[in-house]
Amino acid sequence: MENQLLRKPRVLCLHSFRSSGKIFEEQTQIWPEFVREKMDLVFIDALFPAGGLKELGSEEEFDPHYEWFQSNQDFSEHKNFDECIAFIEDCMTRMGPFDGLMGFSQGVALTSVPKIKFVILISGGKFGGSMFSSPKLAQNAFSSPIQCPSLHLFGEKDIAKSNAIEQLDSFVDPFVIHHPEGHVVPKLDEKGSEIMLKFIEKVQKQL
Repeated sequence: MENQLLRKPRVLCLHSFRSSGKIFEEQTQIWPEFVREKMDLVFIDALFPAGGLKELGSEEEFDPHYEWFQSNQDFSEHKNFDECIAFIEDCMTRMGPFDGLMGFSQGVALTSVPKIKFVILISGGKFGGSMFSSPKLAQNAFSSPIQCPSLHLFGEKDIAKSNAIEQLDSFVDPFVIHHPEGHVVPKLDEKGSEIMLKFIEKVQKQL
């Protein structure tokens, strides 16, 4: 029983818009070491090559960048969303099993993938909410409260702050880490680290 409680949760990690698995992995290196010691994080690239400008000035400026799906300017229409979900489900089948998902920004939108035990959502938003219309495949994703444990991270200067707050209502008893930064994977202060550790320990006990 003790070994079962201490098993590392295996997490499929989905990067943000026009980014990559490599970049997302490097972004999480600022988190405390216990995150990688207590969770098995698996980072993958999205299906589609990035169709626009990359983040200029970054060390990864000339590396391959990817996106999960495409949206128009007002986020009322989405392209390739069904293909995106099918790709993730294929990855979960080939590389799994996985206990949870972690997504940053555009990667957060994929929490409707079934049969996961928890989610970690960084600067997320809600399909069918005030900002994002809902692709047909995701129309029922937030139709009822989501029972699995969830950890939400968003900043005071985050352009997606209102959307991240709106998303909280879809989850039962969410863990929340607030930070003073913008639309980034944040460095965790002492309080944030404590919340992250409590969340991981809760997840481990439910495996």
